[in-house]
Amino acid sequence: MEEFEDKYTKDGTTDIHGNPAVKRNTGRWRACPYILANECCERLAYYGMSTNLINYFEDFLHQGNTKAANNVTNWSGTCYVMPLFGAFVADAYLGRYRTIAIFMIIYIIGLTLLTMTATVRGLKPSCYDAVCEPTSAQTASVFIALYLIALGTGGIKPCVSSFGADQFDDSDESEKKSKGSFFNWFYFSINIGALVASSVLVWIQTNVGWGWGFGIPAVAMAVAVVSFFLGTPLYRHQRSGGSPLTRIAQVVVASVRKYRVKVPADKSLLYEVSEETSAIKGSRKLEHTDQLKFLDKAAVEREEDKTKEGIPSPWKLCTVTQVEELKSIVRLLPVWASGIVLSTVYSQMGTMFVLQGNTMDPHMGPHFKVSAASLSMLDTISVILMVPIYDRVIVPVAHKYTGRRQGFTPLTRMGIGFVVAVFSMLAAGLVEIARLRIVARDDLYDSEGYLPMSIFWQARACRSTSSWASRRCSRSSGSWSSSTTRRRTR
Repeated sequence: MEEFEDKYTKDGTTDIHGNPAVKRNTGRWRACPYILANECCERLAYYGMSTNLINYFEDFLHQGNTKAANNVTNWSGTCYVMPLFGAFVADAYLGRYRTIAIFMIIYIIGLTLLTMTATVRGLKPSCYDAVCEPTSAQTASVFIALYLIALGTGGIKPCVSSFGADQFDDSDESEKKSKGSFFNWFYFSINIGALVASSVLVWIQTNVGWGWGFGIPAVAMAVAVVSFFLGTPLYRHQRSGGSPLTRIAQVVVASVRKYRVKVPADKSLLYEVSEETSAIKGSRKLEHTDQLKFLDKAAVEREEDKTKEGIPSPWKLCTVTQVEELKSIVRLLPVWASGIVLSTVYSQMGTMFVLQGNTMDPHMGPHFKVSAASLSMLDTISVILMVPIYDRVIVPVAHKYTGRRQGFTPLTRMGIGFVVAVFSMLAAGLVEIARLRIVARDDLYDSEGYLPMSIFWQARACRSTSSWASRRCSRSSGSWSSSTTRRRTR
């Protein structure tokens, strides 16, 4: 029996054939390089395509500042909403591996179509004297491609990090420790991809052409697909746990049905399965908490909650783990709501921040010009620099005062990030005020040239110092008026 326990994982993971995963042959670090390479290439493809997208809308789809910014924001928002759908599909039906595999194919189809809209005659808009006039069909092709990419992102983004975590067995102390290191390397791979995208690919899009600028991300995504499938024999898989929405609905219905039932003082009397593992596949049992006590009524066991066969009805009696699952979601709602505000600020990096930079002097020396979209690399560089400083300097100092091994709690780190983001917004607003004063002072309302103001004021306004805490710097260009300063025509 001990030999069996040492041979197989204890967290319920399986191999590709559905058999219990063998520790020696699956998972751990030997499976991670394929996942990390996949994530690096996928993020390179995403940021390489999205960072400078607003300029593509303006230059080739002939859209004004407001319309282009609105379209980019709507698409970006869709990319961040679709993971809810992808996570549901993975948890309820397909599992993480199949979800990633299917949605990667959708993703690469979208990128291929987007590349064709910038290269293939008939799909590519006709341009004369730097003015492009796309047809309705050409514009529609671009949006079909973009929203296929958004759908593909929705299946990949919520699953890849969790799938990487599945490769480590929490019941094994050495593997549990390695899981923390995996997330560090996972985030590092994201930023390497983002750094290459915001520097090299933006330069290619600006100076070489959009065909190459979109084609390289498509190739990078193809590499991501190949890398992911190469690791197939080594992966560990968690079984699908069923629809979380159904479980949530069952808790709510059972609680309402028992609104008059009194919850026992001894919480050990609440219903839970007797097996060692949770009734939810791929999940562990959750300990009872005293918050949101009304929901505990769903786990109060009564004789009438059982069917004629003596089996508990899931719409009348729920396990403690099921109740705690809903409680966890409710507790996360304030964090989720505050994240909406930060995401609103962060979204300005790819729209208003770029539009503002397009009007400012991009010269760095007599010959070299900096693209406004390339300044987003400061965010990535700040993460790469600040994470080791945070781990090696800030955490030890904070540990002395807080007594916590990691220095700050996750909520404290998020709070610090929000505070720094406030100052970032204030600084960005001051830069915009200074920019508008120059426009008024020199009467440059209809000027098509650069303003006598360096684009590096944007970097000074926000140096991404909040990245170590909130993971992303929230930069904004302040208020933008397309009627105040016209974008320079390329």
